[in-house]
Amino acid sequence: MHPNNIHQNGYDFDALSRHYPTLKPFLTQSTKGKTSIDFANPQAVKCLNAALLSFHYATHFWDIPEGYLCPAAPGRADYIHHIADLLDTQTTTVGLDIGTGANLIYPIIGSQTYKWQFIASDIEKGSFASAKTIIAANPNLKKRITLRRQTDPKCFFKNVLKAGEYVDFTMCNPPFHSSSEEALSGNKRKIKGLKHNQQKRAGKQKAFPPQMQTPKLNFGGQHNELWCNGGELRFISDMINESAEVKTQVGLFTCLVSKSANLPALLKQLEKIQATNIKQIDMHQGNKTSRFIAWSFSA
Repeated sequence: MHPNNIHQNGYDFDALSRHYPTLKPFLTQSTKGKTSIDFANPQAVKCLNAALLSFHYATHFWDIPEGYLCPAAPGRADYIHHIADLLDTQTTTVGLDIGTGANLIYPIIGSQTYKWQFIASDIEKGSFASAKTIIAANPNLKKRITLRRQTDPKCFFKNVLKAGEYVDFTMCNPPFHSSSEEALSGNKRKIKGLKHNQQKRAGKQKAFPPQMQTPKLNFGGQHNELWCNGGELRFISDMINESAEVKTQVGLFTCLVSKSANLPALLKQLEKIQATNIKQIDMHQGNKTSRFIAWSFSA
């Protein structure tokens, strides 16, 4: 993980459960006495994230509706820290989170870690309402996060950025599947891996409850959060094209890219629209590698 990521040494479940007692019923013990949770249990995952956001980011209330995307805070924090590396953080920084989701994760981490100001946008009614509730319940977030509804499904920056308004950076975690079937297939692989890891921690093979035999999205996710027509490549390509139209209003554009196979086409498109300072930033969390692209139109 990024050296500034406070999650790089794993979870201190004892400290988290003392601070956030609601987590205690979800704690499990391996045969070696190691404390953890069942990461295939959506409620346990959500409770862990609530505890992390409360303990590390002073978020006194955080919740999301059932079925919405529950993010893992450590990986999200890495994206924030790598963006900070690219910015002049000596000045007041304002960021735009495109598709903030019901969880509002990036504005929470960015505002509490670096004291950045955020504009958080979303197009989906339920996500917008959930993010609004989280902001209203946390005075420290209310001071730093402005929520705006995107009204046009074809737009990213337009209708959100006001005329003449400037932001230092934009960020986005795009839907990376092209269909619900593809999203479910990916989650089945994730559930299988989680089962295997849980069995190893338990030190023996065990039967799993019936509800886990037909996996659901254990980290949640709505249509607009997980898949879209054309998948990730189409989504980011459209964002790149629109970025050229608002280039005087944004210092640095960034976007996560889940599938490395999409990088050549996206980087080529950035060159085509004459973007400058094009970068690919790789991030490492354990055995997992993720990445984002960054670009601008300045000299």
